[in-house]
Amino acid sequence: MYPQQLLDPLPIPLVFVLFAIVALATYEAGYRIGLWHQSRTPDEKEGPTGVIVGSIIALMAFLLAVTMGMASDRFDTRRSLVLQEANSIGTTYLRAGYLPEPVSSQARNLLREYVPLRITTADRDLLAANYARSVEIQGALWSQAETLAKASPDSETLALYIESLNDTIDLHETRVTAIVYARVPETVVLLLIVGAALTLGMVGYSAGLTRRRSVITAVVLVIVLGAVITLVVDLDRPRDGFLQVSQQPLLDLQAQIGAPAP
Repeated sequence: MYPQQLLDPLPIPLVFVLFAIVALATYEAGYRIGLWHQSRTPDEKEGPTGVIVGSIIALMAFLLAVTMGMASDRFDTRRSLVLQEANSIGTTYLRAGYLPEPVSSQARNLLREYVPLRITTADRDLLAANYARSVEIQGALWSQAETLAKASPDSETLALYIESLNDTIDLHETRVTAIVYARVPETVVLLLIVGAALTLGMVGYSAGLTRRRSVITAVVLVIVLGAVITLVVDLDRPRDGFLQVSQQPLLDLQAQIGAPAP
C-alpha cells in the first residue's frame, strides 16, 4: 500500500555487510588497476592523484554530513509528532467530557480505541489496517461533532472540543506523511553508497600507483564509512531498524485513559 525504497527489504546489519564487501572489492580492484598502470609506465610519476583522492574524500565527507542532517531532521520531526499527537488526543479526550450523554461516553470510547492504532508498528499490513481504522474513527467522531454543532451552534464548550478534534485529525495526516513519504530521497542514499565505494576505489588506485598500501587503514575507512551510511539508512526507516522513535507518549496516554469498552 505504501511506497518502499530499494534498501527497505534488507535488514540493517545486512546493509553494512553488503557495503563493506562492495567497498573492499572496489578498493582491491582500484589497487590492482594502480599496480597495472604503474607497471606499464614505471617512469611516470604519480602526479596529482593524491590531491585528487584527498579532494574526493573531502567531498564524500560533505555529502555524508548533508545526508546525515536530512535523516536526523526527519527523525526528530517524527519524534516530536508522536508527542504532539498524544497531547492532542489527550486534550480531545478530556474535552469530550463537555459533550452531552450518550455522545460523551461514545466519543471517549472511540478515542480509547483510537490511541493503540496510532502506535507505529513494523508490520506494513497491520500499519495500513490501523491507519484505515483510524480514518473510520475520525469520521465517526466528526459526524458526532457535526450533529451536536447543528443542534447547539453557539456552544463555546463544543467549539473547544471541535478545535481539539480537528487538530487530532490534522496530526493523523501529518504523521502519515512523516512516516511514509517524508524520507531521504532514494537517489541521495544510492549516490552516497556508490560515491563511498568509488572513493575507496580511488584510495586503492592511489595506493597501487605508489606500490604501498595499508590494509588496516583501508578496513578502518570501510568500517567508518559503512557505519555512517548504515546510520543514515537506520534513521530514515520509520518502522524498523535499531533507532526507532519512542512511542512512550502514546503508551502513557493509553494507560491513562484505559482500554475501550467491549
